[in-house]
Amino acid sequence: MGTSESDTGPEEVLLDPRVMDPTGALVNLESMDQGTVDEALEVLRALRAWHQAERRMNQTSQRYMKLGENDMRALRWVIAGQRSGKPVTPTMIAQYLGISTASVTKMLDRLERAGHIRRHPHPADRRSSTVEVTEATQQAARDSVGRSHAERFRIAAEMSPEERAAVIRFLEALTSTESSAGP
Repeated sequence: MGTSESDTGPEEVLLDPRVMDPTGALVNLESMDQGTVDEALEVLRALRAWHQAERRMNQTSQRYMKLGENDMRALRWVIAGQRSGKPVTPTMIAQYLGISTASVTKMLDRLERAGHIRRHPHPADRRSSTVEVTEATQQAARDSVGRSHAERFRIAAEMSPEERAAVIRFLEALTSTESSAGP
């Protein structure tokens, strides 16, 4: 199960505290047996492999739909809004993406010219508009991103409740390390 240092490439070694923290300043390896260290590294390798696979899947979907990352994120978010019956405005998209409304306007102009979206007057606010994704683009998203997500959902659903709970605890604990990433 475990992989020794000599069996790993440079990227794999970056995960190994025996190499990256040989003095134990960050990770106290003295309190762990070799099996625990090897298994923890195996978890981190699997997580890294997932991140790389997810990145490749996103890039493939972007190429398939001929769109950038923010374009794809915006389209998925607008589709979710449409499906939940909630109108989505350019301001909402800007907030979701964390970019300026001017940048969203340019993005929406580009997406509209390419036939991915339509804009309509807002039903309750004459100063605003709503955005909807065309059926053709929704179908393209289902064919790429949707299929991948459905497969990931199936895998999660096939896990036992205990396995899902362990994965959730692990991912939530990893998420909590975000605050310790800064200086």
